[in-house]
Formats: sequence, structure tokens, C-alpha cells
Amino acid sequence: MFFNQAAINYFLFLIFSCLTILARAEDQNPALDLSVEDLLNVQVTSVAKKAQSLNDAPAAVFVISNEDIKRSGVTSIPDALRLAPGLDVARIDANQWAVSSRGFNGRFADKLQVLIDGRTAYTRSFAGVYWENQDVMMEDIDRIEVIRGSGATLWGANAVNGVINVITKHSAKTQGGSLNAGGGTFEQEFGAARYGVKWGEDTTARAYVKGFNRGDNTLESGGNAGDSWHKTQGGFRLDSQLSYQDALTVQGDIYRTEINQQAYYPQLAAPYQLNQQQTTPDSGGNLLSRLQHSFSPTSEYKLQAYFDSYSQHTGFVDDNRDTLDLDFQHRFLALDSHEIIWGAGYRYGHDRIVATPLANGQTIFTLNPTSVNDQLISGFVQDEMSLIDNRLKLTIGSKFEHNDYSGFEGQPSAKIIWSPQSQHRLWAGVSRAVRTPSRGDKVINILESVTPLTIPPSPMPIPLAAYIQGNANYGSEEVISYETGYRTTFIKAVSLDITGFYNDYRNLQYTQPTTPNLTLLNGSAYLLEQVGFTNQEHGRTYGVEIATVWQMLDWWRWDFNYSWLRTEISNPAGVDNTANSPQHRSSLRGLLSPRADIDLDFWFRYVDSATVESEFNNYTIPAYVTLDLRTAWRPAKNLELSLTGQNLLQASHLEYVAETQTFPTAIVRGVYGKISWNF
Repeated sequence: MFFNQAAINYFLFLIFSCLTILARAEDQNPALDLSVEDLLNVQVTSVAKKAQSLNDAPAAVFVISNEDIKRSGVTSIPDALRLAPGLDVARIDANQWAVSSRGFNGRFADKLQVLIDGRTAYTRSFAGVYWENQDVMMEDIDRIEVIRGSGATLWGANAVNGVINVITKHSAKTQGGSLNAGGGTFEQEFGAARYGVKWGEDTTARAYVKGFNRGDNTLESGGNAGDSWHKTQGGFRLDSQLSYQDALTVQGDIYRTEINQQAYYPQLAAPYQLNQQQTTPDSGGNLLSRLQHSFSPTSEYKLQAYFDSYSQHTGFVDDNRDTLDLDFQHRFLALDSHEIIWGAGYRYGHDRIVATPLANGQTIFTLNPTSVNDQLISGFVQDEMSLIDNRLKLTIGSKFEHNDYSGFEGQPSAKIIWSPQSQHRLWAGVSRAVRTPSRGDKVINILESVTPLTIPPSPMPIPLAAYIQGNANYGSEEVISYETGYRTTFIKAVSLDITGFYNDYRNLQYTQPTTPNLTLLNGSAYLLEQVGFTNQEHGRTYGVEIATVWQMLDWWRWDFNYSWLRTEISNPAGVDNTANSPQHRSSLRGLLSPRADIDLDFWFRYVDSATVESEFNNYTIPAYVTLDLRTAWRPAKNLELSLTGQNLLQASHLEYVAETQTFPTAIVRGVYGKISWNF
């Protein structure tokens, strides 16, 4: 679909401006009926692996609701995460994101635990997340719980700087049919259909299918980025109340996608860089079952099992992995003042990671062995103690794990929360977390770059071939995290949530180059440089995160977030104060419902400049400001028409440059229309 950009932007602005001055109807959009106190009392489960009020959680937690997702106009999970403070979300191109919490961002960011309905999205290949493969029907998301700071005591290794838990709706809340479709400039075509049924008195189920076709961005150097992609996904969920005490959930998803990419790779022959346009197919699926038994309101157990499989392809490697995970947890009350949660888990993984030749027939990647089986055995215990008439609560606990890459790991934490009055909460915590080595950290061997050098007196250049090599002795990265926070609704219409943190990192990854040696490769002379992984880097991060909500009128709400982050890293080469994450980030949203059938939304975001270390250059990402606008009209009870403009302030802007393979890509302005019908 093709539109005149200037005409569409003017038309969108005109609609938004005209509707804003409409007289307010007496009946308001129910979405804005929640008071500020209600927003703080929403139930969360990710902080303590039990249901509790967000206000009573001793952690830097933020909840992104289904209504927030809809009214922001985002179409993917990573873009929805921009709504939370303290998260660094940067779009690399049409199909890749860099997402992290409190620094260390990158395409292969490895210090954030991501779950979808309790199923981890983490991959052992590089200790991170393939964000392009993490998807659900956006209308079925109940909420996204975002924890900044360590969650390792409950969620284990790699929950170093945060935990993201995407929680979908119970199937009882999605009965009947739902059709959503639309298209525009960048979001060219998309659609989703879901139908929910009820079987008997105690069982409900739903099934869905969705797909999209996203267009190309532009290269920073000019021209088409060739990064379009399309995806098809389907799934189901069944919930059954087996008895008064027992509940069963079974759900699953399956997907297939084709990703287009303009990529560059080093090659040993002149001109020492290969550019190729590639189309790679990815696929995967999962099946999860969870049984919950309640002994009483203060005692229950959960047993969960899931199987996950994916096949991820790039231009130089195929990554295939199967995972089987079993998890048990038990909660009970002891001595009237101790709420204890304990559990155990087992994870078995099988992978096959093999190199694929480039367009020139060259192979730049090896992993030896190409296939392994790995295991993770874990247990945890946590005790929440109520003190001083329940105004003071102390929570202590630890996670214990054994994995095949670093052996035994212990990850303890202690947190305290004080409620001097119903409108005020003060909390603080200290914890230890680790990022355990990935498969690649141990055994990877990849040609990183080839650079021609002229060494006198020889007039002919000699290529310098740099290979990154894994280290069998590479160990876990560690952080000791200190946090404190304050929440209040000191004014009835205003909430304020402030968090301060200090993280002390040890044994961080540092790539140590060796002295180049003259050698023969394929019959030609080369300088061979081996770059190995070591644990020689250390540093600290500290900062402040603020989230506030102001219900200015009963039909007009403001949401404001601000994050300040300072990163200081030291390594054998000296002190490096640059970081992959911006120092300042802020977000301002206005949610208006001047009539019961009309929504008007705008979203400003400011992102500070950042420096990204890439293969050949250090890129400076300029600071940028974005504006998104959305207007929606409901002409009938179950029908909604909406128009959304994204990144409207400039034709395109750079958000991130991938560390490898992807040319710097500017994210383009986009406008799309959508129709939603529930029946």
C-alpha cells in the first residue's frame, strides 16, 4: 500500500486536532475509570512468584497493561517495552531489536531474562533473546510485568539486570470472536483472528492465527535497506477448573517467518568484505502445561512443563535448539508470619549449530562440537517475614543452580519494604546475580574482520584476519546490586514511583587480542590475530528511574517516565566511560477520551545519544525525539476504527547499529489504519 506521506501526516494531525476540541460526553471510556490507586494496586506475580499488589512489591516493577499496548499503537512486544522506564529498547532495522535493562544493550544483550507465560525465551547459544521470534496476538496480552534489577533469586542465572514476563489472558476472558486487520506504509499488511469457546461449566479455550508483512527501512548511507519481513503464527490456550482446588492450563504456539536482510561479511580475498542480500527462513513452536493445586488461600503448588523448539538461520550459521523444562514450586504459611516459597527445576537442551557457506562459498564460522546436550538443575527458597504489625516486611532467599558451563552458582538476595502509611511505601534490597557462559563463549570460532595493512618495505598490503575464539575457561559474570525505592499517592490524582540503584560488576566479558602472527591461509600470506574471551573487565552502573501518573481529568491522563543511567567500565586497555545505552531517556504520553466512543493518544519520547562498538567502527547514535499519534472511533459497541502515526517528527532516524553483519539502518516514519471487530 502506498501513501503520500505529507498528506497523511497532515490529515492525521487535522483529525487529532479537531477531535480534541469536541465537547466531553458524560459517559467516559471505561479504560480511564481506574483511579491512580487502582493502577498501583494491580496484581503482579513476577516479583515473588505469587500474586501481590504492585504497591507492596519490594522491587522496581512496572506493569504495561493491555490498554496501554492498544492505545500506544505498538505492534510488537519489543516496541511495547518502550512504555516502561529503565529499559533501553532500540530498533536495529525492520526485524531486529536491541533490548536491555540498566545498560549493556545490544543485538546479543545477555543480562535480561524474558518469559512468556512462564516459558523462558532465553537461548543458550548466546545467552540472550531472538526478539524477532517472540510474538503473541497483541490483543491477548493481559499485561507485561517489567522488573528492573536482579531477579535471579527466583528466576535464575541471566536475570542479572531485569526480568520481563509477558502474561496472556485467561481463555475465559477471550470468549467469542475477534478480527483485527489493517495496513499502511511500514506496517504494510497485518491481520489476526481469534475465537474462544466454552466447554461445559469449567473449561474454556481459544485459538488464534496472525500474520503481517512489514516494509523496508532506509540505509543511513541512502537507499533501500532491504530488511522487509513477513511472519505467520498460530496458537491455542485451554484453561480448565478440574475441581474446586485444581486448575489446568495447556497452551502452545507455532510460527514461520521469512526475513530479508542486507548483510556484510569479512572475506579473505580482496576487497575483504562481501555484501549480500539474503532471505532466511525461521520457524519454531512450543507446548506448555501448568497444573495448580490450592490447599488453602495461603498454600498452593504449581507444576509446569514445556517443550520449545526453534530453527534460526542467518547468512553464515543455522542455530537449531530443542528445550524441555520442568518446574515445581510450593507456597505455604509458617508460624503465622512467614510466607515461604520454594521450588526446584530441571532443564534439558539439545542443539545443532552448523556453519553455512556465504555467497562466495566461504565459511567464516565454526562451533566444535556442532551439537551438544546440556542440563540445568536448580532450586530456590524464599521467606517473606511480616514484622511490626505487617508494616515492615523482610524477604530473604537464594537460588541454587548447577549448569554444564560454569558449574554451581548461588544467587542470594534480601529485600525490605516499610509502609508507614497507606499512601507511602519505602523499600530497599541487595542481591547477587550471575550471567553464566553461553555455548558461544566457550567454543565459538568466527572470522570477525579482514583489514589490509601495508607494512614497509613491502608495497603489497598484507591482510590482517581477526578471529574471535571461545575460551574453555571462560567463567560467569557477576553483579552485586543495591536498590532503593519510594512509591506514593500523596495526592489523590497523582502517583510517583522513584528508584535508585548501584550495580557493581565483576568478571565481565573482555575480548583480549593476541599479537598477530604471519601465517598461510588458503595458500596466501596473512597476519592472523586471535581475539579470545576473558573475564578481565569490571565496572559499575548507577542511576535513577522515575514513573508518574497524573489523572488530570476523569477523561485525561498523563504518563511520564524518566531514566538516568551512568556506566563506568574498566578493562586492561584502560577506562572506558562510553556505553551502548543512552544516559537519559524520557517518555510522555497523553491519553484522552473526550467522548465515550473516541480515544486520542499522543506519545513523545526523547532518547539521548549513545556510542555503539561495532566490528569496524564505533558509531555515535545521535539523540532523537519521536512523536506517535493515535485516534480511535467506536461507531458501534464492538467495532473500533483507528489511525496511528509513528515516528512523525522526521522521515527516518537511527536508533542502533548492530555489532555485526547489519548496515546502519534508519527507522522510517509510518502510518497505518486498523479495524477491530469483536463478536
